[in-house]
Amino acid sequence: METIIAIGAAIAVLTGIGAGVGIGIATGKAAEAIARQPEAESKISKNLILGCALAEATAIYGFIIGLLIIILL
Repeated sequence: METIIAIGAAIAVLTGIGAGVGIGIATGKAAEAIARQPEAESKISKNLILGCALAEATAIYGFIIGLLIIILL
């Protein structure tokens, strides 16, 4: 039973990998967009920060769920 709990917690924490990859891709695309249209830098940066915050929130949710699985079960 304990191994199943540990596997479930590990899978929940793996959401951090997806968030990291997503933030990396978004940052790269934002840099390309700013290079193509420097006058739109403020709009691009605002959208990038919002997107990164949402992606990071999913990673935090996964981490919290992993902790809850370990602590409560």
